[in-house]
Amino acid sequence: MSIFNLPLPRYLLAAVGICFTLTAGSATAAGGNLVALVQPEPVALNTAFNTNFPNGVVYNNIYEGLVSYNQDMLPQPSLATSWEVAADGLSITFHLRKGVTWHDGVPFTSADVKYSALELWKKVHPRGRTTFAALEDVETPDDHTAVFRLKHPSLVIMSSLNANEAQILPAHLFAGTDVRTSPYNAKPVGTGPFRFVKWQRGQYIELERNPDYWESGKPKVDKVIFSIIPDAGSRAAALETGDVLYAPYDSVPLSDVRRLSQNPQLVVTRQGYDTSAAYTFLEFNLRNPILANLKVRQAIARAIDKQALVDVVWYGLGKPATGPIPSSLKRFYTQDGVPQYAYDPAAAEKLLDQAGYPRKDGGVRFRLAIDYFPVNDGFKNQAEFIRQSLSKVGIELRVRNQDLATFIKRIYSDYDFDIETGRWVPMMDPQIGGLRHYWSKNIAQGTPWSNASGYTNPGMDQIIEALQVEIDPGKRAGEFNEFQRLAQTDLPVIPLVEQQNFTVYSSRLAGVSTAPDGALSSLKDVSLLPEGK
Repeated sequence: MSIFNLPLPRYLLAAVGICFTLTAGSATAAGGNLVALVQPEPVALNTAFNTNFPNGVVYNNIYEGLVSYNQDMLPQPSLATSWEVAADGLSITFHLRKGVTWHDGVPFTSADVKYSALELWKKVHPRGRTTFAALEDVETPDDHTAVFRLKHPSLVIMSSLNANEAQILPAHLFAGTDVRTSPYNAKPVGTGPFRFVKWQRGQYIELERNPDYWESGKPKVDKVIFSIIPDAGSRAAALETGDVLYAPYDSVPLSDVRRLSQNPQLVVTRQGYDTSAAYTFLEFNLRNPILANLKVRQAIARAIDKQALVDVVWYGLGKPATGPIPSSLKRFYTQDGVPQYAYDPAAAEKLLDQAGYPRKDGGVRFRLAIDYFPVNDGFKNQAEFIRQSLSKVGIELRVRNQDLATFIKRIYSDYDFDIETGRWVPMMDPQIGGLRHYWSKNIAQGTPWSNASGYTNPGMDQIIEALQVEIDPGKRAGEFNEFQRLAQTDLPVIPLVEQQNFTVYSSRLAGVSTAPDGALSSLKDVSLLPEGK
């Protein structure tokens, strides 16, 4: 493949002021320029209202949270240096780091925390609506103290305060505006290790080292360039030639993973995704009277061979899902009493007949459209696999192709869909990201990654709201078990595959994070080693 087919080739690196010879050959651990991949292109450099992972891959190098998390998923200081939880669980006092400035030179203060918590996390963040439901107010007795006042104890909050889940945005730039339309979503101003330089749409996003960063000696590279390469084969080739050195979130074709893992110049790792606990799913639009019929949804579940889906589409990188909480979240997961829908096309046919949809001329019972999360070929292939599976029981599906922005608008703003398939990320505590499909209060038109199906069940709402306030970990785990049972009984969503994400990077990189949230953390610890080291 010609290097001139790449959106960010060597000749273009020079044009944007990047010395490729330093990146490729003479870098030391104290500088150089890191070329990374982000795929697909971010919609906005802000995860406050759109938690799509490409946004976070770039954004979390620019913004920060109050804490980060270590290998044991325990909170560590970031913009907060320490904190105390009151004995009654009704307040958390955060002591903020002094001497931190925004990239425009304005001091970071508790006012930024208050604005972010009350106006962003609670109002527009897709997962924050659930996570921070208990948060009533943030008191700011001084510039470096923020006191969270809770209406009830909430165990989930301390698992939700990193950059991706609870980003701190500058109040002086966002307060009083609609964050979803802010110009700073395309030219972000953060406190993080890298400063925004340029976004050349369709080609690359350039960040540079923040010389005023509060953590001494970091970041360890001078620039990070996130290259945007739409073609999957070209992304793999860019890694093999060394034109790209870091590629998170399954950026190469799954069919190439085995070959790339045998390349001594590359590392393929599954580390960095433990907090995500991602699974793929099929979501129904219950506004469609056909799909509002439970027997139809059960039939569709019976018509899909999940193990074949893992093997054929995902190249064995995962396993069949049994419900809305992945098995990796052992504290919360159960199969006890959780309904399962084993692959059984004959049973699917019978359910469809009972639902009042017999086969007609040509053997078709009814026709629907399926939309897929357009981030890599895996989701397109998953949609095609589902199309073929349902055709065998008389359901004709039309696969619709579109870019990410159009997909988000269709599913979450217009509700103009029948079935959609994508990925859900419950995070380290499924209250953070695993309840959104199922809570009626998360039907939030215009907010990506919320309850798009329109599913409403007062009994489900009661379970979700009970586990949000439960302070006994054992009782809370039991409520999560009830959640799984009811979710699989009502079936507004079919969990399909517990997904195993991966990162590919050059063996010349040191310090790539292996933390549970490493794939969505900053690259401040990454350094470039000279070739041959």
